This record gives sequence, structure tokens and C-alpha cells, in this order.
Amino acid sequence: MELSGKRVLLTGASGGIGSRLAHALAGGGASVTVSGRDRDRLEELAGSLPGEGHRVAVADLGMPGGAEALVREVGAVDGLIANAGLPATGRITDLSGDEVARMLRVNLESPIHLTQAFLPGMIERGEGKVVLMGSLSGKAGSPRSSVYNATKFGLRGFAFGLRTDLVGTGVGVTVVAPGFVREVGMFAETGLEAPRVLGTTSPERVVDAVLEAIDRDRAEIVVAPATARAMAHLGLVSPGLAHRVQSGEAGQRTADEVASRQTDKR
Repeated sequence: MELSGKRVLLTGASGGIGSRLAHALAGGGASVTVSGRDRDRLEELAGSLPGEGHRVAVADLGMPGGAEALVREVGAVDGLIANAGLPATGRITDLSGDEVARMLRVNLESPIHLTQAFLPGMIERGEGKVVLMGSLSGKAGSPRSSVYNATKFGLRGFAFGLRTDLVGTGVGVTVVAPGFVREVGMFAETGLEAPRVLGTTSPERVVDAVLEAIDRDRAEIVVAPATARAMAHLGLVSPGLAHRVQSGEAGQRTADEVASRQTDKR
């Protein structure tokens, strides 16, 4: 899909990758509706974007009906970038029912509801793009991330199934699956270091992958160093072996520390 002149909704716009995505989309000529929970940050972001026609849509996708309320406010769009997400870390036994429900709404249910709402208009116009922000956690399980894994596995399955329904419509669906991203996200927020053996990628590479997803109809674009990609693939094809690798003392200790520093993100 050609970005110029298109209306694009970007959720999770006020985060580190989100703000970079907003600038890239606007730089490509799109009119961007930036969405998130912090109105002040969103208005500042929208005011800094190049071009015209940018809007702010405040929404809490973790609340019941949040996605539906966002759809009513935004109206029709040509592209959806479902970037909003919660880290969803912690043992399932340490999470409350409300916390699990919120994680599921933000990471899995809202992208599905938003896609469901915007697709008819895209199909009618014969053009459109849905980009779902996945993760390597949608391929391999990891300690203290059972709910996060569930949402990303689910999002990946939804996208791949949906692609088969959209053949011939002119509407594309792509999952962008980053590994660990430096400067933003989990390790930047917790102050911990990502496992060196897996490496990290940059926010700019994730943004480039989203732009590529908009331009090309690919099923999935993985953004991660070779080692991380290989480990994720191992988890996909041999979950038992991956489990043994993940069960080491160092990995367990790091996962505990990350989860303990993200309790405020639930």
C-alpha cells in the first residue's frame, strides 16, 4: 500500500517505538491518528509530525470496550498499525484475574477487534493494510512470560489465518516480530541488560520493518539478530529442547528480575 494520502491509525503511539513509527508514517505522507492513554504526550507528538491531517485519539485498550470506543472515535482508516502492548510478565500464580484480563485485551483482543472493525471498509475500497506488532515470543516460550507468550502466539495465528481469508481483496496483513530492542521496551524500562548471546536490534530497524510491511504483502517480518532468530525457531520446532535451554539458573534469575521490575506495567 502506498502511504501517501492514506489515513493510518497507530496504537501505542506514545511509546519509544510508537513515536518513531508516527514520524515515519507521517514522513511517508500519511495522515496519522496517534492513539494511547496519555493525551498530553499524544498531542505533543501529533504537533511534531510533518504534514497535515494528524489526529489524537485517547483510548485505554485494557478497559472493556476500549477498542470499540476507539473505532467509534477514529472512523474509517486505510491502515492499522496495532503497536500497543503490555509486557505481561510474571508467574501466572502471581497475577490477578484483572491483570490477566487486561493483558489479554491489550495484546490480543484489541488488535483483533480493531482489525474486525476496519476491514470491511478496506475490503470495499479494495486496498488496505493491517500490521500487527508481534514478537519472537510468539514462536518460543520463555520464563515468566506465559501470558505474553499466549498473546503473541495468538496474534500470529490470527494473522496467518486472516491472510487466507483476504486473498484477492487487496488488503494485506503482516506480523512484525522483533526480538529484544535496545533503547526502548523491556530492558530499557527495567535497567537490566538483554542476554548478550541473543543480541538486540534497534528501534529504527523495527520501524523499517513496519514500513516494509506496509509496502509489501509479507506474512511475517522478523527483526532480530541471527542467534535470536535461531533460538526462536528452535522453540517453534522443538519446544522440549527449548524448554531445557530456558530452564537454566541464569535465565530463570533474569526472568524473575525483569518481572519484579515490571509490576507497574500490569
